[in-house]
Amino acid sequence: MALSFLRAGLGLQTTPANLVLISLALFMTFYVMAPTFDRAWETGVQPLMKNEISEEQAYLKITDPFREFMLAHVRDKDLQTFEALAAESFRKKFDDKRVDLRVIIPAFMISELRRSFEIGFLIILPFLVIDMIVATLTMSMGMMMMPPTILALPFKMLFFVLIDGWNLLASGLVRSFS
Repeated sequence: MALSFLRAGLGLQTTPANLVLISLALFMTFYVMAPTFDRAWETGVQPLMKNEISEEQAYLKITDPFREFMLAHVRDKDLQTFEALAAESFRKKFDDKRVDLRVIIPAFMISELRRSFEIGFLIILPFLVIDMIVATLTMSMGMMMMPPTILALPFKMLFFVLIDGWNLLASGLVRSFS
């Protein structure tokens, strides 16, 4: 989501290409989730493949690392909201020791959407300032027929390159899960 905000902030609707953004997002996800994947593999999948544990035990051991990861990164308010909704919808009491995945997953997704909008705001803000400065300058010079976006695009791209934007964005996104 943050990557699409970047594209919108730059004013480029198709650059970088969707394939590039999706690939970057997937590889960053694999990078961030590597310890979780490794733990699920070592504690759940491998013992199941060696017939050391049952399928039911394997399910719990595979999902526990993901549950812990999501619980560490979910907002309490979102988790409480979905716990209350689950109590109404499922009409079933959940074990207090373990939060059900049907509750954690949507709460985690809502938390991440909120976080991505916060990041998007911080990404778009400097580009908006550049747009406003360029629009003010073009209007003051009497260039009312020239769209300010034509002149603003090179300045926004230059700004992004000078601050090493890709590195800042990628490292910020990865560090947000540390």
